[in-house]
Amino acid sequence: MIARRYIRPLFYLVILASLVLSSCAQVAATPTKTPKVAKFIFTQEFDSLNPLYTNMWFSAITHQIWNCWAWDFDEVNNPRPILVKEIPSVANGGISADGKTITMKLRDDIVWSDGEKITSADFAFTYNMTVDPKNAVASTSPYDKIVSFETPDEQTVVMTFDEAYAPWVGTLWHGILPEHVLKPVFDKDGTIDNAEWNRAPTVGCGPFVFKEWESGSFSRFLANDKYWLGRPKLDEIFIRFVPDDASQIAALKAGDGDLGTFFPFSDVPDLEKAGITVIKSFSGYNEVWYLNVHPDKAHPALLDVRVRQALAYGFDRATLVNDLLLGKTAPAATMWDNSPYVDPSLKPYPYDPEKAKALLDEAGWKDSNNDGVRDKDGVELVLRYGTTTREIRQDTQAVAQQQLAAIGVKIELTNYDSDIFFAGYGENGPAARGEMDIFEYSTVTQFPDPDSSDFLCSEIPSDESPAGVNWTGLCDEELDQLFQLQATQVDFSERQQTFWKISKLIYDNVYTLGLWQDPDLFGISARLLNVKISGATPFFNVIEWDMTQ
Repeated sequence: MIARRYIRPLFYLVILASLVLSSCAQVAATPTKTPKVAKFIFTQEFDSLNPLYTNMWFSAITHQIWNCWAWDFDEVNNPRPILVKEIPSVANGGISADGKTITMKLRDDIVWSDGEKITSADFAFTYNMTVDPKNAVASTSPYDKIVSFETPDEQTVVMTFDEAYAPWVGTLWHGILPEHVLKPVFDKDGTIDNAEWNRAPTVGCGPFVFKEWESGSFSRFLANDKYWLGRPKLDEIFIRFVPDDASQIAALKAGDGDLGTFFPFSDVPDLEKAGITVIKSFSGYNEVWYLNVHPDKAHPALLDVRVRQALAYGFDRATLVNDLLLGKTAPAATMWDNSPYVDPSLKPYPYDPEKAKALLDEAGWKDSNNDGVRDKDGVELVLRYGTTTREIRQDTQAVAQQQLAAIGVKIELTNYDSDIFFAGYGENGPAARGEMDIFEYSTVTQFPDPDSSDFLCSEIPSDESPAGVNWTGLCDEELDQLFQLQATQVDFSERQQTFWKISKLIYDNVYTLGLWQDPDLFGISARLLNVKISGATPFFNVIEWDMTQ
């Protein structure tokens, strides 16, 4: 009997051991699923992940990854409701008849990544943090135009402006803040300027959740299991920061990256040979010459429209685009190319050096001393032309210098690091201070909305108003009134007609000169699937992106 007591347990132990081994063999035979990790290569590191504290493009394009906008834009830049049930309109009652009041109805299934419900209180908190002077946010516009902000219930937000505000769809709610996370910080510190969430937003509302950010190296975002539209197909987005275009291109060609962006056109052929698909997405950017017409700071020649037109005719931008940009884009006619807001009759100024010379003669600028440079009343036609150190811009300077010399205009070239070149008036920025006659960079309006403050008389910077963004010093009363009018025109067709007048007025007077259309370029590896790119919100469909195994 005793022997049997020991034999039976031993027998069961043998059976149990064989079952365990069998189970282990089955587990070992089942392959472990490899996480789908998409590797992005960025040439600039975020400055902040808090949407209120950044104007940087590389920071903003990550919003569709981990944060969320009230609405984003699809691949043809049409708005899509995200946090709202529908885009407000006059027809659905979301916009009042006078265009001053906008009412948003929020979805009832939206939640933060920690499961907390997203409500109108989060919108109210975001609004309050934007306009509160204790927070040094990047910009208070357009929220500082709101005269009444109400949240009658958890799913309703009502905003009233002092006058009809047409650009709202392109300017409002580019990211929201979690009240339940940041309000305690504000209550304690009196500001959210130094909140840890600004660099480590562990609570978000996008299809991915922030995981980590190692400064100077990388950032990671993991799939959000609580995303209300469903879990994304990718498990992780890994963003590696590299110092320059060459590093980015090398990573893409070597297969060490699945997405890269903001690289020059000259790299496109090599990328395509390496099997990288290049997507060109118009995002409102155009490379532009800004001409200094400030009456106290400009070269006197630039105050004459005939001289500005001569510069347009004397610079062969079509050949420039073909040679330097491999013909992969086109000369720009206006700041609103590829949009419905530009007069369709406008075409880029053709290259016509003889007409340029005739215009300069007519304006009284002639080479009286035979030194090869035109002059008038003892003043030589020598223009200061500055831009950043970006290679394509330096090449453009060299071409312009040579071509304009042929019509008797001498060009002196200067280049600046970006942080110096783009510095504002208060930081002694050379463009803002009027230290250049021509300055070049790629700019955008409130895309896909056409609104801009760059041409308003009130935006000319000065000691009394250093924050002004009208660095050319232009004050054209007719143009100023048209810009103020369009901002109040809620009706699309009326506003479109106003912008046709605006674009033609700027074009005819050559207040700016478009160099080339500057779409965003995205390089996509063959491993990455279902990718669509929007010019306004590039990663709008990132939830659908997938990878080959």
